[in-house]
Amino acid sequence: MEFFNPNSNVNFMGIRRYTVAISVILMIVSIFSLATRGLNFGLDFTGGSEVDVTFAQPTEQHDVTAALEKAGFKGAMVQRFDAKNFSVRLRPSEGGESLKQQGGGDQAGVDARNNAITARVQQALTDSGHPATMKPSVFVGPQVGKELATNGIVAVVVVLTGIMIYIAIRFEWRFAAATVLTEIHDVIITVGFFSVTGIEFDLTVLAAVLAVDGYSVNDTIVVFDRVRELFRSARKGGPLEILNRAVNNTLSRTIMTSLATMLTVVALFFFGGPTLHGFSLALIVGIIVGTLSSIFFACPMLHIFGVSKQDLMPKVRDEAELARRP
Repeated sequence: MEFFNPNSNVNFMGIRRYTVAISVILMIVSIFSLATRGLNFGLDFTGGSEVDVTFAQPTEQHDVTAALEKAGFKGAMVQRFDAKNFSVRLRPSEGGESLKQQGGGDQAGVDARNNAITARVQQALTDSGHPATMKPSVFVGPQVGKELATNGIVAVVVVLTGIMIYIAIRFEWRFAAATVLTEIHDVIITVGFFSVTGIEFDLTVLAAVLAVDGYSVNDTIVVFDRVRELFRSARKGGPLEILNRAVNNTLSRTIMTSLATMLTVVALFFFGGPTLHGFSLALIVGIIVGTLSSIFFACPMLHIFGVSKQDLMPKVRDEAELARRP
């Protein structure tokens, strides 16, 4: 099944200056937003107050979330244990954090604040028609601490280095550099989307960003593998022509793979519930960006690095040197 003729000759490389310029602009906007606005970190990163809630009647999770949102609790994380028992986590800005975490306050002040936040949650649920009993709120720390964040950054650097080394051995160093640049391009724009829009960034979104990273590598390598094949098999044609033909040959595969993945992710976005909303949205943005980068960004990077037929041809053995050996 082919959506596009593999022998088509759409001049993607002819507009490379414009596509690369757009990509660079999007990266600059993303970096600027991350530097000035930052990310709207979720409770996984910030910690907050936790309240255990027990309802008199079975209650749906989305009803609890809606009641808290209506009462002004923005970004509340609701976890369901069974039909009647829930755990509600609130941002530190709601006033439920320990005063000691802020550098002061005695235990009496902490207890008073916890009781106040519990009363607000109970009032919000009662007003929405879902009366419940609950335990006093307690402060909970972030799931992602500084040490874990540092280890994550180190892990990403190690992975990128490993990818570069492998591709440099398996293909050629220009392919490795272009692949890593494409990865960085996709991740920065995806994360920048969350910075610009202010959508909450939590652990599920972070997992989706890492998945986007792997998706980007796979998509790019498919195109680069065809570039290598064409450079070795084509008897004529310059680098621009070969790169353009490689993109055209893999275009149908790229689009079909992205559409098949997108169908699943879009279904997850609409029917997966609020817990998976950020995760699926990050995947949607990442798949779109990754698909476009494999078509419009990766091969132009190869051309900028000066890839040529000679770089990919098998090395010719020195027959004279072999003849002199005993």
